[in-house]
Amino acid sequence: MDARVTGNAAFDLSAWSAGHLARVERALERWVNADPTGGAEGGSPAELIAAMRYAVLGGGKRLRPLLVLAAAQAASGERFDASNTPEIALRAACAVELIHAYSLVHDDLPCMDNDVLRRGKATVHVKFGEAGALLAGDALQAMAFELLTPDDESIPARQQAALCRLLARAAGSGGMAGGQAIDLSSVGVALTERQLRQMHRLKTGALLQASVMMGAACAEVSSQAEDALMAYGAAIGLAFQVVDDILDVTADSATLGKTAGKDAEHDKPTFVSLLGLARASEYAQQLLVEALAALGRSGLSETQALQALATRLVNRAC
Repeated sequence: MDARVTGNAAFDLSAWSAGHLARVERALERWVNADPTGGAEGGSPAELIAAMRYAVLGGGKRLRPLLVLAAAQAASGERFDASNTPEIALRAACAVELIHAYSLVHDDLPCMDNDVLRRGKATVHVKFGEAGALLAGDALQAMAFELLTPDDESIPARQQAALCRLLARAAGSGGMAGGQAIDLSSVGVALTERQLRQMHRLKTGALLQASVMMGAACAEVSSQAEDALMAYGAAIGLAFQVVDDILDVTADSATLGKTAGKDAEHDKPTFVSLLGLARASEYAQQLLVEALAALGRSGLSETQALQALATRLVNRAC
């Protein structure tokens, strides 16, 4: 019997995503090609821009940008397509993806996870050297905040501050960086389920949750809706990591686009190593139920895309 939760089967996520993904790709292509000096002498070295583009373009599921856009749609109460996506939502979506890309570049470095494959191709440090990868990650992180603070008045100052705060918190010591620090110190350590959840709420979940909340910050929402979206983001953030752990033992490197089986090889604690494959799959489904229930109590009408994204995220492995 198939115990998967299916969410809103009537919503066509592929059709909704296609236009938005194309718009995000065009925006990333344009923005991660800009020389902030305008080509003046002493401007950004071509090799640095090449490494940044290599890290960002031509790969990745773009889940985080889609979550931003889906949450912005839910918060606004209006379904928009790629042709009328608000500028604030597009910039927020691309900013989150730049932070995600920077984190992957740095995580793959020899001093971190020492990986050679990412998104089906050589990692940035393999292609451009360790120093080049380090600088590319630094520059991508800075560019993310540039996107959220444009020179024109396309994003009001209050929303610029809110978006920057959400993104900085998710990327810092109380989020992604803190989670990575715990991860590096946990190799070979027997963590409890609570400790493992906390590590991944920071390392993986914080940026996914921030993607949802940045989308919500693109419009005005009630405190009820904000609390519900926070709960939704927390549930899918943790579910993403549970599913990632499942795929690490059930899929091959070609399917994943990164090296399969590295967690077990490096004796890293995972939800599969702690719970077993069957219980980990059940837990992912439980988190999906929690995410969909949170949307149900949000009071928002345009949550179909958020429902579908959560369902796809979990059911890709279960």
